[in-house]
Amino acid sequence: MEEILSSLSTYGYIILAFYSFGGGMAGLVGAGILSAMGKMDITLSITIAVIFNYIGDNVLFYMAQTNKESVMPYIKKFKGRIHGRTVLLMRKYGWMVVFIQKYLYGIKTLVPVIMGLSKYDFRKFAILNVFATITWGLTVGLLSYYFSAAVRGWFG
Repeated sequence: MEEILSSLSTYGYIILAFYSFGGGMAGLVGAGILSAMGKMDITLSITIAVIFNYIGDNVLFYMAQTNKESVMPYIKKFKGRIHGRTVLLMRKYGWMVVFIQKYLYGIKTLVPVIMGLSKYDFRKFAILNVFATITWGLTVGLLSYYFSAAVRGWFG
């Protein structure tokens, strides 16, 4: 077990960066727990997760906006419930869906793609995404850090 923890503290930031590029919630929770155990640094973990998550969402948006014909075959397989719910969220909450999508598994990667396929302004998305990603990183990272420290305090 100690060998695994040593490997995670060595390669954890690289793993977190790649994982955050496509989503990142579970990776950031794991980094928060490892930080509470003293194996990683919470500030660096949140910073890495925020930067790579921001870049990942912007890349998805931009790719969908500039390559609509190439992206559409991949979106068609989500035409069922997930796609419908994503569109409903966008209609109901508008720009706030950029914040909401960070916490909803299953639509996290679809929202930037669907917004990119629409006529949504890239600059507006990028600006909203900065604030949404920072909020997400601080919320998930700090909650996992402090909650895991509290649980460890209760049990041992």
